[in-house]
Amino acid sequence: MSHDLTLAQKAAWHLARTLMAPVVLFKSDEEFGVLPADEIDDADVEILFEYDPYSGGRSVH
Repeated sequence: MSHDLTLAQKAAWHLARTLMAPVVLFKSDEEFGVLPADEIDDADVEILFEYDPYSGGRSVH
């Protein structure tokens, strides 16, 4: 988890390219986190961005 959005975005893109799988950048309380998209399920988080290693990142909002 990170308090810095820019750092979290860089980590999300790096993770997506490493795993070669979509990941999501989410906000929980006042922190940002990154998880593979298929592991987010019904968590109580606000999804901000989705990063796909083949098509890049996009805002969910």
